[in-house]
Amino acid sequence: MVILEPKVFGDERGFFMEAYNEETFKALGLPARFAQDNHSGSRKGVLRGLHYQLRQPQGKLVRALRGEIFDVAVDLRQSSQQFGQWTGHVLSAENRRMLWIPPGFGHGFLVLTDFAEVAYKATELYAPAFERSILWNDPAIGIEWPLDGEPALSAKDKAGSLLADAETYPDLGFV
Repeated sequence: MVILEPKVFGDERGFFMEAYNEETFKALGLPARFAQDNHSGSRKGVLRGLHYQLRQPQGKLVRALRGEIFDVAVDLRQSSQQFGQWTGHVLSAENRRMLWIPPGFGHGFLVLTDFAEVAYKATELYAPAFERSILWNDPAIGIEWPLDGEPALSAKDKAGSLLADAETYPDLGFV
C-alpha cells in the first residue's frame, strides 16, 4: 500500500490538486493505466467489503470526495509474508489523502461521517463472475474497525467467506 498526499494549492477561491498524474505514478512505480472509475455514496455506519476479484485482480486508487472513511486493505496473496494482514487508513475530503491498493488485496471501507462519497480508479474492469467477498469481521484477520454498534451491510457482504475458506491468490507475479 502507498498513501499519496497530493500537493494542494489553495487561496481565497478554494483549492486545486492533481488527483492523478501519469508521470508521477510511473516515477513511484505505480500503474499509469486505469480501466475504470467508480464513485459511491453511503451513509454513516455503512461498511462495504471486503471485496476482490480472483481473475482480473484490480489495483485501486481510493479517495474520499466528501466526508470521511476508514479504508482497509487485506493481503490475500498466498506467497506473501503478510498474507491475511490488514492495514487501515482514514481518508477524508479534508485530508485529501489517497490510498493505492495493489492487485491481490481485499478492499473495504466504513463510513465515519453522516455521509461520504468515495471515488476510486481501478486497473481492471469489474468482473462480477470473479468477485469474492471476505467477512468484514473475520477473527483470523482481526480488523479493528472504528465502529459504534453493528455496521450496515449488503446481503453479499453478510454472506462473505472466512479467510480460511476463501479462494485467494496464488503467486501470480503481481505486487
